[in-house]
Amino acid sequence: MGMPLRMAFLLWSMNVFTKAVGLGNSSCSGAAAVCGNVTIPYPFGIEPGCYIDDWFAIGCNKTLGSPKPFLRRLDLEVLDISLKGTLRVNYPMTSWCPKNGTKNATWSEANVSLASSPFFFSKSRNIFIGMGCGNWAWLRSRVGLIGGCMSVCEKDTIQTNGSSCNGIDCCKTTIPSDLDVFTPDIMGKSGNFTWAKDCNYGSLVDQKWFEENLTNYFEVKKMSQVPVVLNWEINESLSSLVMETKSSHSTCRSANGSSLLGYNMSTTFTCTCISGFEGNPYLVDGCQDIDECLDPTSCSFSYLRYGYRCVNVPGGYYCVSVFDRKSRNKIIIIGISTGITGLLFLFIGGWWSYKVVKKRKNIKRKEKFFKRNGGLLLKQQLFSNEVTVEKTTKLFNSKDLEKATDNFNVNRILGQGGQGTVYKGMLIDGKIVAVKKSKIIDEGKLEEFVNEVVILSQINHRNVVKLLGCCLETKVPLLVYEFIPNGTLSQYLYDQNEEFPATWDMHLRIATKVAGALFYLHSVASTPIYHQDIKTTNILLDDKYRAKVADFGTSRSIAVDQTHLTTVVQGTFGYLDPEYFQSSQYTEKSDVYSFGVVLVELLTRENTISSTTIKECKSLATYLIHSMEENNLFDIIDARVMKDAKQEEIIAVANLAKMCLNLNRKEQPIMKEVAKQLEAIQTLQKTPNVQQNYEEIEYVKTRMHEQWDDVSTSTMLGVDSGVASSSSSRPLLSF
Repeated sequence: MGMPLRMAFLLWSMNVFTKAVGLGNSSCSGAAAVCGNVTIPYPFGIEPGCYIDDWFAIGCNKTLGSPKPFLRRLDLEVLDISLKGTLRVNYPMTSWCPKNGTKNATWSEANVSLASSPFFFSKSRNIFIGMGCGNWAWLRSRVGLIGGCMSVCEKDTIQTNGSSCNGIDCCKTTIPSDLDVFTPDIMGKSGNFTWAKDCNYGSLVDQKWFEENLTNYFEVKKMSQVPVVLNWEINESLSSLVMETKSSHSTCRSANGSSLLGYNMSTTFTCTCISGFEGNPYLVDGCQDIDECLDPTSCSFSYLRYGYRCVNVPGGYYCVSVFDRKSRNKIIIIGISTGITGLLFLFIGGWWSYKVVKKRKNIKRKEKFFKRNGGLLLKQQLFSNEVTVEKTTKLFNSKDLEKATDNFNVNRILGQGGQGTVYKGMLIDGKIVAVKKSKIIDEGKLEEFVNEVVILSQINHRNVVKLLGCCLETKVPLLVYEFIPNGTLSQYLYDQNEEFPATWDMHLRIATKVAGALFYLHSVASTPIYHQDIKTTNILLDDKYRAKVADFGTSRSIAVDQTHLTTVVQGTFGYLDPEYFQSSQYTEKSDVYSFGVVLVELLTRENTISSTTIKECKSLATYLIHSMEENNLFDIIDARVMKDAKQEEIIAVANLAKMCLNLNRKEQPIMKEVAKQLEAIQTLQKTPNVQQNYEEIEYVKTRMHEQWDDVSTSTMLGVDSGVASSSSSRPLLSF
């Protein structure tokens, strides 16, 4: 390389170096700046040349009383900055406020985009909250709806205790990863809450600040801005600046966790000081050695009495004796003699007691797990006079289940959910089973786990997944079910299966069997049982594609003379009974409503909350009602269903679904009636041109006409005519 080229390369390297550490400006020394009570470390900075990139430029506003730092390009107030890749900022809240008890309202919306910036909202540190009476708060991004929650309240009631954000006047939910743009959408913006007297709010918020630092959650209503945590990373275009000037005792890793060597970078990254050092990894000599010897306990091991001192070295320390070699030899001889004597004593007395101690330890360990996993509560429930338990339910040995699942090998996983992971296993006798390994259970979850065991132990129905037994002597509880090989109804409807395509006959048979199982739970079981989470993912299909109702973690038994359960609202969006939302009272009609949504899925093969539905309807249930009222029923029916089924069958099932989805519980059918009508529709399917089973078919038609308006003759004759709308029907609450 010639002299001119080498000089040019040297000048370029010096320019890069000075720019990275902030030496391009005489006022920059590489030390962290301060604005108010906030420290601004590099790669952030206030003065030109003191920050690595314009996105990291901090403005110090001294006109607001005490100085306050702001991200210049985003105009967000900075609360603190961490070199571990986070910073907290004040972020504006979105609100909807009624005016003088009228339908008019004021709308204040936050609109800050982090797109194309090195910042994004922290998933682990933030939550999304909705506050206000009857508030439906949604979280939208560039790809559409990504989450939300709902807070409920009694009409004309003002809650004063804000110590728990549990769904009453306050709700919260998690956010997705790598979120850089979002728009809160509050239902009050377009809803008809004529009785609302207070404002509704929606925003991201720092979870720790929200849950630990506030004595009353409703203090947030007085704030225009709340703390939000942002993650930050260095862009690949700045990699050469960092790699040339970073501390020699630091390491840099890409966003996916891989180590970065040299200049070959293809993503964003962050840097940290290596073990034994602390400081700023983005500055030359920014990571300084930690003097471990300042800690008086560094060399406080058992032989400290013989005289040892701590010696600090870069990145660590070691301990040395303060005595001479002669003294050390005496100490060693004494130690060896004492050790030999102790070993002889252990060999004489220890071997005899080893097995006894080990056996007692294992027994105590199993007893500890048994109690912690709710064994005592389960025994109390199973052996009470009010519960009739199937004799086939048994307690399994932990070793047998470990062997059956190949030590819970990840290749044996059948599925994962909120309550645990399900593995495929084979018992010693060759029987294939499904083993559910529950998540670590705290005391608040014990009742839910015991509840599922007790309820399934009482049920003996061919269309309900059978519980074979459980194991409570392990760290987390294990449940053993019969193995259902063909997955869920949701997979069957929405995943393509060329070997066994979905048919209308199969749809109708599945609906009939599920209705029969729910009728059994509500009316035939020794004590009535409400499932509380009917949906397509909780309906399994066996080897002959027969339906099996599963997942009874939230189900409840009730007394024969009891009409409802009052619970905290829980379940799955799209399936929940709107009246349950308002009253928190769960009845058998709430299961009927959820089953009605499943019927709509079987007709349309659409998800419960789908982007393909019309704009006026935000759920599949309201989509069906709207289409029937507009005489457009056949426009939303799945093409395969239209091909396989008769129009009379489609109309009959659609009307039955509409009956189940009625907002007035008194007008909804019970599951016995639903099951009987589906059986009659199956009979109608099997006898297309012959007047057989006349009484059952007439029962279906009579029941339809009692609940809803008659279907027009033109509808029965042509697809384009649709279904006659019902003038008395009420529109469903969309969600």
